[in-house]
Amino acid sequence: MNQDLLFAIAIFVLAILVGFEVISKVPATLHTPLMSGANSIHGIVFVGGILIAAAADTPLSYALAFVAVVFGAMNVVGGYVVTDRMLQMFRRRPAPAQSEGARSSGGSVQ
Repeated sequence: MNQDLLFAIAIFVLAILVGFEVISKVPATLHTPLMSGANSIHGIVFVGGILIAAAADTPLSYALAFVAVVFGAMNVVGGYVVTDRMLQMFRRRPAPAQSEGARSSGGSVQ
């Protein structure tokens, strides 16, 4: 195993451990702003996959670049869907319409 591959694997494992540690400590109230930030990071991953695809020269590298672009795109779209669903929880719901009988009696029940 060459030195560069070992170094890349070590960085990858450390990134997983640090990412898990950071994300597991996030309170629920900060999840939505962090999802918006994560969407921009996933966009960078998507662009990186496209750049790698441009430099691909073997069938294996084409396949891996395609998988990277697809996963990056899924992360971007999925992140925005999750963020939108979470933001809907904070929107005010419209007040239910009063029935005709309650309006004609002044709104009070006797």
